Amino acid sequence: MSKKKILCLFDVDGTLTRSRQVIDPDMNRFLTEVLKPTCALGLVGGSDFNKISEQMNGDDVIKRFDFVFAENGLVHYKYGSEGPRQSIDKHIKEDDLQRFINFCLQYLSKLNLPKKRGTFIEFRSGMINVSPIGRSCSQEDRDAFERYDKIHNVRQSMIDALKKEFTNIDLTYSIGGQISFDVFPHGWDKTYCLTHLESEGFDEIHFFGDKTDLGGNDYEIFNDSRVIGHKVKNPDDTRKILKELFKL
Repeated sequence: MSKKKILCLFDVDGTLTRSRQVIDPDMNRFLTEVLKPTCALGLVGGSDFNKISEQMNGDDVIKRFDFVFAENGLVHYKYGSEGPRQSIDKHIKEDDLQRFINFCLQYLSKLNLPKKRGTFIEFRSGMINVSPIGRSCSQEDRDAFERYDKIHNVRQSMIDALKKEFTNIDLTYSIGGQISFDVFPHGWDKTYCLTHLESEGFDEIHFFGDKTDLGGNDYEIFNDSRVIGHKVKNPDDTRKILKELFKL
């Protein structure tokens, strides 16, 4: 019997790294030296490539991993080479984009939080990232906002308001990480990256993620019939599951 062709596909934040932190050197060695001889390795994150490479300790992540899917795969690298990009501004009319951004800014201007910093809206290739506290906050502020949001549902309340206002645009809203949520056209969630894998001939694709509940940015791909989903609690849990799965 021939050996199965397997891909292990990982979320980044909360799965391979602590939130917005750099991957632990031992975890990196485990993936690239222990796991990689057993299967192909892939990353899929909602963040842009610069943020993913920063967390994965360098741009050479496209050499260490066989597949790197930034912005859910709208920016992607296969075996070290970049493929064609997709862009949200080619999919949604400029008038609708500006109306959406203006509504977000107005909503956020009326929102009172324990702290606010800067960069509340980040326009990426394939999505708009909205952060009520602002992405330029410190790690301490991130942790505090996450705790506050769990009690007051700041992000979910804003998403509910956006869904009510923009019924004419087919958008998906996805909460990920500690301080923000992503907005993108329907179907541009993490399952989008699977379109780049259809011709690769994998017998099994194992996906590992921590935000797999409804509304989390791993939910759609975790439940996709094309993958075998593994819910993890943190990087240590990811490593434990991998050791058990592949008997390492």
